[in-house]
Amino acid sequence: MTTRELPNPGWGPLSALPGNPLMWVLILSEMLVFSAFFALYAAERMSATALFDASQRELDPLMGGLNTLVLLTSGLCVALAVEAVSAERIRRARQWLGVSMALGVLFGVIKGIEYAGKFEAGIIPETNTFFGFYYGLTAFHFAHVLFGLALLALVTWRTSIENVETAAAFWHMVDLIWILLYPLLYLLR
Repeated sequence: MTTRELPNPGWGPLSALPGNPLMWVLILSEMLVFSAFFALYAAERMSATALFDASQRELDPLMGGLNTLVLLTSGLCVALAVEAVSAERIRRARQWLGVSMALGVLFGVIKGIEYAGKFEAGIIPETNTFFGFYYGLTAFHFAHVLFGLALLALVTWRTSIENVETAAAFWHMVDLIWILLYPLLYLLR
């Protein structure tokens, strides 16, 4: 009997989602936390629109866009790993997970370069409210990237369909959060 054939442990609608239902509880709770931060950001932005617009111009949308491309490509690689492990191509799944992790690390390197440039210019979290949000939100997101990389490494070692689907669900949440952060911080005026 595979894990897919086990009796429903009582998770209700969560049991229909891929991966471990507890991961979905974590994902939903993290989405609520980020939603609260986004709402607070929106309220602060409305009260200081000129400050936020001027501060946004200090960010490089191309760097943010590059990071978006890197992270979305990493998400594609995770999806390909799920497909490979579903087809019982474990070696191929591990290769896709490895590429995804490398791209996740590249995301961090790009974000580090961006942070270094801001620090060199004297722009720190205490510069103003916008940069407090910028550093806070992107650092909180990056903590999720690091956790996601650890999950991907773990499932590369313990490869099964449930494990890969569980890690993929979390990694796609990381993608989704960045897809929301990028325009919020870099583009919307």
